[in-house]
Amino acid sequence: MVNGAAPAAVRAQAAVAAVVDPEMPMLTLDDLGVVRGVEVRAGGEAVRVTITPTYSGCPAIEVMRDDLRTALAEAGFAAVEVRTVLSPPWSTDWISAAGRRKLAEHGIAPPAGVGPRSSGPVPLALSAPVDVVRCPHCGSAATDELSRFGPTACTALRRCTACREPFEHVKEI
Repeated sequence: MVNGAAPAAVRAQAAVAAVVDPEMPMLTLDDLGVVRGVEVRAGGEAVRVTITPTYSGCPAIEVMRDDLRTALAEAGFAAVEVRTVLSPPWSTDWISAAGRRKLAEHGIAPPAGVGPRSSGPVPLALSAPVDVVRCPHCGSAATDELSRFGPTACTALRRCTACREPFEHVKEI
């Protein structure tokens, strides 16, 4: 729906903010921290959206681009450019507080914080994955990793030994 009364920047931001992630539809791309910028151009007729996928080979990137283009076209923008930038790389620290809450509400353990990254070479730690992941159902820290790879590349499969419920965990990146 086009709302001609709202300023172009407000319409563009609202349209982008409503686009859901194709792999985790309980989150918007904003919640996930994928949206890096929204710039209205050409006197309010065009929009450039900059996104950083969760990883460079993300299979959902084309769906994200298409969904952003569709949402912005429906908001009345004649020209939409969706740029993908890979630097700085996406981090699970970019997931918003609302996004973390939504993950937990849907039975997916949100990631722990990673913290600031250093510049230069990427450090490689050859250690076991994080041991303490709280169950999103009962809150217990007594959980086991069943598989390092879940239904998406960003998740692992875990089980709570307290309530016995299986759940996904968004891996820290």
